[in-house]
Amino acid sequence: MASFLHLDTYLDTIERAAQRRDGRTLASLLSLSHQHAENDRLCVENPELEVSGRVNPPWQEVVATHLRTAWSRRRGAFDEAFDCQTIIVQAFSRAFQAMESENWPLPVMLTLAVDLRRLACRCAAAGYGKKPHEHLEKAADSIMGLFRVCASDSRATMEKSKKWGMMGLCNQLFKIYFRINKLNLCKPMVRAIDNLVWPKDRFSLAQAITYNYYTGRKAIFEDNFQDAQKFLSFAFHRCHRRAHSNKRQILIYLIPVRMLLGSLPRQQLLRKYSLLQFSGIATAVRSGNVLQLKQELERNEQFFISCGIYLILEKLRMITYRNLFKKVFLILGSFQLDIAAFTAALQFLQIRGYIAYQQQKLV
Repeated sequence: MASFLHLDTYLDTIERAAQRRDGRTLASLLSLSHQHAENDRLCVENPELEVSGRVNPPWQEVVATHLRTAWSRRRGAFDEAFDCQTIIVQAFSRAFQAMESENWPLPVMLTLAVDLRRLACRCAAAGYGKKPHEHLEKAADSIMGLFRVCASDSRATMEKSKKWGMMGLCNQLFKIYFRINKLNLCKPMVRAIDNLVWPKDRFSLAQAITYNYYTGRKAIFEDNFQDAQKFLSFAFHRCHRRAHSNKRQILIYLIPVRMLLGSLPRQQLLRKYSLLQFSGIATAVRSGNVLQLKQELERNEQFFISCGIYLILEKLRMITYRNLFKKVFLILGSFQLDIAAFTAALQFLQIRGYIAYQQQKLV
């Protein structure tokens, strides 16, 4: 899209896009990532008069406040920009709800939600707010308001339903809830999407990949590893082969899940995606080397903790013990095994403990 030299030209372009019901163009014109948001001629502190003369309702408040948001952002006042963006989302929500049997502004809605989340992240990074995650929680509330507008649209036909916007908003909420560690708030929106009557494959592939990535991570923390593998595998295999960093991010969670389910990663895969932190883990589990598993977890502890998978990988201890005892069985070749054989294997791997014979427990 061409750059704008004058505010009037920009406003006229917005009005034409709205008249044509061109949601994609309008979304671009209202995005803080578009080049116009860096243009000092367009970033105006009080643009209401100019906007009212060239843009018709219901877009006047949205456009005017967008220009004020861009102006605040250019000055580095991210808290003020966040407040303005919140006003935009609320104004859009009211206007969108009043549009019966229309969903062409869905791209605009998603763009506004993305910018609100990003501004909330900038505010959080800058330490704004009286309490932790204040701006992120406010952003989540505003985006959830948009989600309710979409979810409550029960009169329109499938093609014109606002419900097509639910997955994109859900993904934005996922990003916030995972960041502030409130995964319990994900359940209602996931349930709402699961209850949709039309095929889920009608959503865009990009949205479906992101949605499955987060639902897979959510399933991990619920110890639902079968579902986690299904969702994360979908995200990995459908992700574009050139999106290397995205596929690597998915594998960080898919690899531990598959190991817990008995499938260890190949070295070729780990090298390709620079995930050799899992190499020693896989070797230890495969060989039943409990000591090596402990050492590998300690060596890469910071990486695993930062990814939120350390406790998941610790669950591999029992599988490693199982593989160790299986080796003992194979070596002795008998179904009647002396407990001393297991004790010797554990002592060799520097595993300390004792057997409480009265309680029949290994401590």
